[in-house]
Amino acid sequence: MLLLRYKGDTSVPVEVEGLTPSAVRDKSLAEIERFEIFHGNRTLPLAEFFAVSGDPSDARFEFEGNLAGVHWIGAQMSEGEIHIRGDAGRHVGSEMTGGVIHVHGNASDWVGGEMHGGLIHVRGNAGHLIGSAYRGSKAGMTAGTILIDGSAGNEVGLTLRRGLVAIGGSCGDFVGANMIAGTVLVFGQCGNRPAAGMRRGTVALLGGNPPTLLVSFKKSNVYEPLFLRLVFSHLESLGFAVPSECWSASYSLYHGDRVTVGRGEILIRE
Repeated sequence: MLLLRYKGDTSVPVEVEGLTPSAVRDKSLAEIERFEIFHGNRTLPLAEFFAVSGDPSDARFEFEGNLAGVHWIGAQMSEGEIHIRGDAGRHVGSEMTGGVIHVHGNASDWVGGEMHGGLIHVRGNAGHLIGSAYRGSKAGMTAGTILIDGSAGNEVGLTLRRGLVAIGGSCGDFVGANMIAGTVLVFGQCGNRPAAGMRRGTVALLGGNPPTLLVSFKKSNVYEPLFLRLVFSHLESLGFAVPSECWSASYSLYHGDRVTVGRGEILIRE
């Protein structure tokens, strides 16, 4: 594996967009050390901020250190595996098309922003706009899986097109807003106005004390959806913990948002 140990001491953002397993797997360590990254608006070699060692040929990266000020880790990656041993900055895995990213700490905003494939698993908390569309874009995440063991902020799954997002803890307002399709599961508390403006897709609120839904959602029935158990099994196979009470619970089904196409659904655990 290639080991990248962060040694920077700066409050100015460091951006490593383009530093992916496929981009450097055939390069020497000296060439990787010269890989250009951004420090604010300045272009500098990677070695200015990272101690580089190991072998990149197996397409596996290990990032170590406090990387909360390092952004775009794994952005646009198409293959391989990245482990971040600490906190990470914004845009982890944004626009990635394949591969796996594990964050063994917290992550900031835009985890998996507009991603198109692969898996991101954050063991801690995450910020706002998980799997979401960038401002002005027509669609957010189109494929792949994002798992957040802890809590997340506002606008999780904004304009989600396809894919699966699971939040183990709580999340903020507007989860699943303007969803086109896809699935968002929230196992903790949820903020206000979930699935506002959704066209299709599924938002499942699996914790207690759900928020009041918008009046443009209409209750259909109460049942035990088989597909949820299949999703739970898939999540557990990926190392994501599903609370035992979710497996056998009944769920209220609401259709909406009727201010748009109205073919989406919200599931609320009884």
